[in-house]
Formats: sequence, C-alpha cells, structure tokens
Amino acid sequence: MDIYQIIQWMQGQLQLYEQRITALENSLRCAEDEIKQLKEKPPIHVGTIQYKFDQLKVETLEGTLSIGLNPQDLQGIEDFSIPSGQPGMPLPPMEMMQRGMKVEEEINRYIESDLPGFIASAETKLGVQHAGSYLSFIQNDIKKQLPGRIEAHLRKAGATGPDDTSIAKTAEALKKEIENGVLAFFNHLPANMKEGEQQ
Repeated sequence: MDIYQIIQWMQGQLQLYEQRITALENSLRCAEDEIKQLKEKPPIHVGTIQYKFDQLKVETLEGTLSIGLNPQDLQGIEDFSIPSGQPGMPLPPMEMMQRGMKVEEEINRYIESDLPGFIASAETKLGVQHAGSYLSFIQNDIKKQLPGRIEAHLRKAGATGPDDTSIAKTAEALKKEIENGVLAFFNHLPANMKEGEQQ
C-alpha cells in the first residue's frame, strides 16, 4: 500500500513537471517569434541633422545669462583649496552672511543705477538694436544668480584683508563679471537683431 501511494505521488509530480515544461516551451516559442519579427523590421537610420540658425526668428527671449564661470573657463582651473591657518581661510558663517549682505546691497545699487548706462553704451558699441528692451530681463536674471555668485567670491577670498576691502574687491569682481556676461549675451544674439546686419 505504501509503495502504491509513493508511485501515485511520483506520477503526480511527473505530470506537474510535464505541464511546467510545456508552458516553458510555449513561452520560448513566443519569444523566438518576437525576435524574428524584430529582426525582420527594417532598421531605423537617422541621417545628418542640420540646423540653420540664421533662419530663426526670435520673438521671446528666455534663458539664463551667465555672470560667472562659463564651461570653457573651467578648463585649466586648479583646486582652490588653501591649507588652514593661511590667508584665505574660510569665513565664519555669521561674518560670511554680513559681508554677503553688504556686497548684495552694493551690487543691487549697481544693477539699478549703473547697469542701464552700461547696456546703453553696449548697444552703441556692439550695434545691437533696442538693447535697452532687455534691461529688465537682464536685471532679473542677474538678481537670481547673485546670492550664489557672492558666496562663491567670498569663499574664494576667504578671511583675507579687512571687512571693507574684502567687500569692495568682491563687489568689483562681480561688476566685472556682470559686464562680461552682458557683453557675451549681446554678442551671441542672432545676426538679424544687430544693426546693419538685417536681411
């Protein structure tokens, strides 16, 4: 009786394995069919894509005006770290915040009072039509980037020199960055937006 039950159990297991093998064979056949269909489809070839930027028409201007380092400027820059105990040590957080606020005040004054004159002179110098119409866009974009740029300059300067000297140097460096960024922005405008180059 025991042997009969064992044989019956083994027969049930064999049937179960046979069903599993059949299911695996069916799924293998389906996978092979799909692979054949994929191989029969023609491959997709993307030809050369040419962009003709001189045919673009700019109606709205959006994006970011970089007033800091450009990707090209990052080549050849070495590590800025300075051994502790030397000039250029990091500022304490409270002092960093106080200096940052003073620099931001100075730069905001520059953006509101001196930058419009700089843009007007750039309009004449570079032959850009209606450069003044970009003033609000440029001012807002610079203000968005200002906190990060101030912090980067103050970290780079570290605790060197008295408070006023550090603030003045940082403000001057930022003004120079802003002016370079504005000139780069106008230089990269499409040709049809510059005087004497309209088609």
